[in-house]
Amino acid sequence: MSKLNDILACPRCGTALQALHCNGCQIDYPTHDGVPWLVADPPGIRSEWRNRWQAALADLESRQKAARDALDRTSSTAATERLSSLADGYTHQHHALRSLLSSLGLARPADLETYLALKTRLPSQMGLTSYQANVFRDWCWGDTESSASHDTISNLLAPMPPESMVVLGAGAGRLAYDLHQSLGPDLSVSLEINPYLTMLLKRLAGGDNVDLTEFPLAPSSGARSAIRRTLSAPAVAAEGFEVILADAMRPPFLPASFDVVITPWLVDVIDAEPRELLAEINQLLKPGGHWIYHGSVGFTRAQVAENINLEELLEMAADRGFTDISSTERASPYLDCPDSRHGRIESIVTMMAKKVEEAVPASRHQNLPDWIAKGRAPVPALASFRSQAMVTRIHALIMSLIDGKRTLKDMAEVMEAQQLMPKDEAESAIRGFLIKMLDEARSGRAL
Repeated sequence: MSKLNDILACPRCGTALQALHCNGCQIDYPTHDGVPWLVADPPGIRSEWRNRWQAALADLESRQKAARDALDRTSSTAATERLSSLADGYTHQHHALRSLLSSLGLARPADLETYLALKTRLPSQMGLTSYQANVFRDWCWGDTESSASHDTISNLLAPMPPESMVVLGAGAGRLAYDLHQSLGPDLSVSLEINPYLTMLLKRLAGGDNVDLTEFPLAPSSGARSAIRRTLSAPAVAAEGFEVILADAMRPPFLPASFDVVITPWLVDVIDAEPRELLAEINQLLKPGGHWIYHGSVGFTRAQVAENINLEELLEMAADRGFTDISSTERASPYLDCPDSRHGRIESIVTMMAKKVEEAVPASRHQNLPDWIAKGRAPVPALASFRSQAMVTRIHALIMSLIDGKRTLKDMAEVMEAQQLMPKDEAESAIRGFLIKMLDEARSGRAL
């Protein structure tokens, strides 16, 4: 880790770290299973991920029980095959996840409903196991896809092999690993915020095999509904390959630390303004260094103005100190699991840009305000909080009225009596609310 230690900076204040210690902030950054956790609030994020890990385990237990219960009730041979596969798969995956993340330390578990009520699950793009398909693609059945990404990028870098590079938002890590093995830089850093992915990559790159269960989205048969896989890397990672847990918007590095910064499927999915991320990338690069974008330019933000296209991204790069900007595009299979009927072809863009000017530094990215992150200031009475409190009270009232005896009309009369809504409107509103609740229960989204 000596080469990595030379460029590490505190994600809070930006000063150089000494053996993972910041003299300015007086904080020691921890290491879990050999992976440094270089985030602004290590205890907070550890607690956050531990809760989400525990919620994932509770979810697996719930699914396993549901599959066993359904298995006891069915007489169908085909259903028995599918449900048996799922029940066994959930059990194995529960043990595997529990073992893989054991260094986080489980607290006393609560029931699944408690975790759901507290919304411990992240949005889909950030969940603990949201990138399961990528894990199996990278380290089990996806050599064709992985090789295509590797070959495209390595061909760009081969004429000028980097001495140092970082992959921001590395996911399951196969691209970072492959490029390090083929290009042979002195230092490659795989940066990812999800501990499931960082700990898995650390073990695989170190030569371990890991057994996990894959649940294909559209399994090719009942027996393939849950598939036990052995994940492994082609070889132990060459010297200089490092894995860290960190936030791509607060990268823990000194300025001008890398020859190459690679962002695979990151710029368009991360919850950050692209201009700010490009400024961070610029700061990480040495003069003359290169940024490589790799992905589908698939921006799906809530604000229409933020759903930029490739031409706009190229303009932003030029505005952030980059030149010699070129891009290529190719159609390629994406997450095309051989045991699933679900797969797709994506048009994947690879863009390379050279840093020629220093960009104006972005303001320090802050995921959470201090009154949440530090917990010392009063929680503000935001208008949005007051509105949500009212919504929550109404939802709680509706749920409290469900006693197996009242009809929709009865419940609407109570709403009118409490001066919340006229009876006719209340009946329609309650009906819509219950339809949504029923749909979520049927689809499993409540989990």
